Amino acid sequence: MSEEAQTTAAGDTAVHPLFDMFPPATYEEWRAVAEKTLKGAPFEKRLITKTYENILLQPIYNIEDIAGLPQVNSLPGFEPFVRSTRALGYVIARWEVCQELPYPLPREVNEAARSDLSRGLTSLNLPLDQATLQGLDPDAAPMALVGAGGVSLATVDDAVTLLEGVTLDRTPLLVAAGANAVPVAALILAAAERSGVGFDRIGGCIGADPLGALAVQGSLPLSLERSYDLMAQWTAWAHVHAPLLRTILVATHVYHNGGASVVQDLACALATGVAYIRAMQARGLDVHVVAPRMQFAFSIGSQFFMEIARLRAARMLWARVVSAFGGDEQAQKMRIHGRTSAWTKARFDAYNNMLRATGEAMAGVMGGIDSLHVSHFDEALGLPDEFSRRIARNVQIILQEECNFIRVIDPPGGAWAIETLTDQVAQKAWALFQEIERKGGMADALVAGFPQSFVAATRAERFSAIAHRREVIVGVNMYPNLKEKPLTVRMVDHAAVQAERSAEVQRVRHAVDPQERQDALGALTQTLAAAPDRLVERAIAAARIGATLGDLATALASSDAAGPTIEPIPFHRAAEQFETLRTTAEAYMARTGARPKVFLANMGPIPQHKARADFSTGFFEAGGFEVIGNSGFATVEEAAQAALESGAGIVTICSTDETYPEIVPALTGLIKSSRPDVTVVLAGYPTDQIETYRAAGVDEFIHLRANCYETLVRLQQLKGVAA
Repeated sequence: MSEEAQTTAAGDTAVHPLFDMFPPATYEEWRAVAEKTLKGAPFEKRLITKTYENILLQPIYNIEDIAGLPQVNSLPGFEPFVRSTRALGYVIARWEVCQELPYPLPREVNEAARSDLSRGLTSLNLPLDQATLQGLDPDAAPMALVGAGGVSLATVDDAVTLLEGVTLDRTPLLVAAGANAVPVAALILAAAERSGVGFDRIGGCIGADPLGALAVQGSLPLSLERSYDLMAQWTAWAHVHAPLLRTILVATHVYHNGGASVVQDLACALATGVAYIRAMQARGLDVHVVAPRMQFAFSIGSQFFMEIARLRAARMLWARVVSAFGGDEQAQKMRIHGRTSAWTKARFDAYNNMLRATGEAMAGVMGGIDSLHVSHFDEALGLPDEFSRRIARNVQIILQEECNFIRVIDPPGGAWAIETLTDQVAQKAWALFQEIERKGGMADALVAGFPQSFVAATRAERFSAIAHRREVIVGVNMYPNLKEKPLTVRMVDHAAVQAERSAEVQRVRHAVDPQERQDALGALTQTLAAAPDRLVERAIAAARIGATLGDLATALASSDAAGPTIEPIPFHRAAEQFETLRTTAEAYMARTGARPKVFLANMGPIPQHKARADFSTGFFEAGGFEVIGNSGFATVEEAAQAALESGAGIVTICSTDETYPEIVPALTGLIKSSRPDVTVVLAGYPTDQIETYRAAGVDEFIHLRANCYETLVRLQQLKGVAA
């Protein structure tokens, strides 16, 4: 121990910084050492990563990177809210554990809710099926829409069943209600009334999101102007009668699941939020009424630091937007629901989804979400069971109770990398948001196909990176497990669900006085023009006497113009292309009794061929091929004989570029002379010998820069794997 340290340890009151003995290294000194370690490889190429946001991700950040960023000096709970909208973060009020319950029948949702609320669930997240979102009763909807994506909700009885035993005054709701929230809200509020819960005690969000619905479906069941009219009436009513309810939802899952970058996703959120504020102001509502009634919902992907930065940037930019509309500090606070990504989840090796969701959930918490859904690991396969629900829920509880995220405030705050990325994401998102505004706003941009085009471009870029395996999906395009046992999951039986739900709706209809029902719906229709301030009240009254969701939606669309039609943004998952290859190979195995086979002609001792043999094994297994390996052959004659005896339709030669000239032509000739139909593949891409090897009979070359997906598609088609 140094003399200084001994003096301090002995009780000297003088403070001597511990690291004074170590002179600080400069960035230039660190870079010199880094470049020496790279042994001539370009620093920019090896250590700087260009993201899908066109941001250059640096290997190291310094205090100079955040110089001049005013938000760095802000505190949680204060403008511009980059660090949190709450001064104490999660220390006093935790984020809500808000798990989706995507079952098609109200009684199933209720059973799951009552079970999970006693085991850590703190908010009720109720996804609706496509029929409900489009304002259709189950007996009037196409069968495929009933039970698709969530619960079928058509009557007050359904809502009563759905919420039975749930303490609504202590359990916030999250209901994404599509283009028109009034019918769904009327059913839920009438059900709450039956259970004796006052409207002013119901919290959460029953949110309308017509632009989000338009982006998903490509059309709306009513005009955008009518959607805005109904949104305004729902918001104004809730402001007075249900002040704890948020009524407007800005959900960007459609853009994320289409392949968008976080910059594109955030820009669409801002543009959508601005469109809703403008529409509400045009209908007489003040920003201080509208902004607090809004909730944003973001999907959280796998790029950990970028996702944290996006959530922080979102709060900062939204505060700027609301301030521009004249909103005060309270109105500027953004409410964020996070959902771990559906884009990143895979059907093969599905337990890996637990790990993916955990990382995404941690990014969401560090980014400061207010409520969170963690994906069930079997989400991409079918409906969750009790086990997958429990694991997903417990991820959140462990983050709270064991990882102590509820005891720190804004843990990434001040980190040079996070603060720099936050600023870069904010700047780029704001620029794209302004471009959307120049095109007339979000609605006009969707009609013109602008968001569709930039989302599609990023999706193509992502799929290319996945196809080339520059972006790795563990268990799918890299490290696949062909011996895994398929998970047993439950799919929605749409025919059975529609039959059961139709019978329930018809029972309710038969129990209602048709004239009383018609009078209530007539009164509701009349309020559209004569007394719009009574619209929600009369919708609840109609629901109370037995009007169905379809009845309410039809009445509220009375005399309306046709809704807009656009090119929808399709739902995708990152793994889907390689999953198609695997599924094709599984179908081939079911037809023939065996997987398509690849024989590795490993030449020479193990050190000579191992690297390329391992690479080739992973390459072909990603397409569902069975790879036949070995410890290597001393002669081309031995390799050719073993390859032919294997019966494999593909033979891959694995060795080194230096040994290939004397191996490849001879071995290829021996194989092709006996079986011309065998496809010979060479592991590697020796550029100066490509034409020579092609002339010798080599059909394909696989290497680090190869498009793995396209190569496997060609080989599956060539070998008859694809039916």
